[in-house]
Amino acid sequence: MQPDAPSPYFAPTRWSLVLRARGPSPEARTALSDLCGAYWNPVFRHLKSQGTDDDTAREWTQAFFTHVLSGDRIAQADPERGRFPSYLLVALRRFLKDRRLAETRMRRGGGIAHEPIEPGTPNEPAFPDTGSDTARFDHDWALTVIARSLDAVAADYAASGRSSVFDHLKPWLEGHAGNPTSAAQALGLSEGALKVAIHRLRRRFREAVLLEIRHTLPENEDPAAELQYLIEVLSSAGTAPSHTGPASDR
Repeated sequence: MQPDAPSPYFAPTRWSLVLRARGPSPEARTALSDLCGAYWNPVFRHLKSQGTDDDTAREWTQAFFTHVLSGDRIAQADPERGRFPSYLLVALRRFLKDRRLAETRMRRGGGIAHEPIEPGTPNEPAFPDTGSDTARFDHDWALTVIARSLDAVAADYAASGRSSVFDHLKPWLEGHAGNPTSAAQALGLSEGALKVAIHRLRRRFREAVLLEIRHTLPENEDPAAELQYLIEVLSSAGTAPSHTGPASDR
């Protein structure tokens, strides 16, 4: 009898690997690179919300991640802050503030040496830390988590030759359930078997969401509270998918 595969919930999270290393180890750099790649879209959308056009937002997003991945800046990450999105947003605010400050200096001095603008002076470009900024970033983060989780489940079904099953049952995850009779007929299932298939898909989706969330938390932190926050963030915007809560066939 084959032993059970180790649960992914007991493996070190990507964010834990980054925080544990606190330096330029290959393991930490790979984990950080994976996380940055996963959360490119929330950063891009945040930069867009600050008034940059598409091309500038793309350029600055790339520059920001290059900035984060270079040197030893991850050593400044505070494990007490917990969530990777929290670290990312703080770092992004600092990056954008520095960019705008540099642009202001160039406009005023034309590249000629001049007295620096000290932080906190009236001449410093404003970049307020507002609650709406955080809410918007967290909403984009939540949408990214959902999209990546759906992709992971779709890949699982495709790997086992069940892409058609996923395609027909996906509406039950997206909050607009399809026609059970036509779905059952298309898949050659009884309606009872269809209900079981929907239940299994919902359970697999919830597991994928929890795993995706877990990678952005310290190693021993329970992702359940973060899942609840994700549901609240999406529900407040009317974009919550179905069945990210407890895995039950409701």
